[in-house]
Amino acid sequence: MAETFTVRVQKEQFTFCAAHFITYEGDQCERLHGHNYRVAVELAGRLDENAYVFDFIALKHLVRELTEQLDHRMLIPLHHPRFRLEVGEREVVLHYGNKQWCFPRDDCALLPVSNTTAEMLAKYLAERIMASLQRRGFKPDWLRVEVEEAPGQTASYTWTNDRT
Repeated sequence: MAETFTVRVQKEQFTFCAAHFITYEGDQCERLHGHNYRVAVELAGRLDENAYVFDFIALKHLVRELTEQLDHRMLIPLHHPRFRLEVGEREVVLHYGNKQWCFPRDDCALLPVSNTTAEMLAKYLAERIMASLQRRGFKPDWLRVEVEEAPGQTASYTWTNDRT
């Protein structure tokens, strides 16, 4: 019999306030705005010798560390097909069509995503969490990250282990 157990962390401190804008329908661009994002993480796996799937405290520290890196930042996608970025030592200049924005470099989170949607933020966080878990020798059966950008508006990303 195969058993799967899950753990979920969702705490008030797993929040980050950040600015962004997204593009849609090919050539439409939102105005610069911000959200008070909330993050929840759930993972599944077999129990270890301590009867843990994964230590809650270690998982909480990891999620908090990641959300702190995004807090009070301008979220900028590095892989947007229509953005042109100039990343300098002191500033980041972003070009899109006939628009241009300039941000202090220290205020930016340059993310390896194509657009800063809640879906892409969930995937980005999941990939960072998976890398950290694997460095610790843990590979869950699955991992789900949820990113809420406003009450009632949540996107999630689920990574699934091939062995399940």
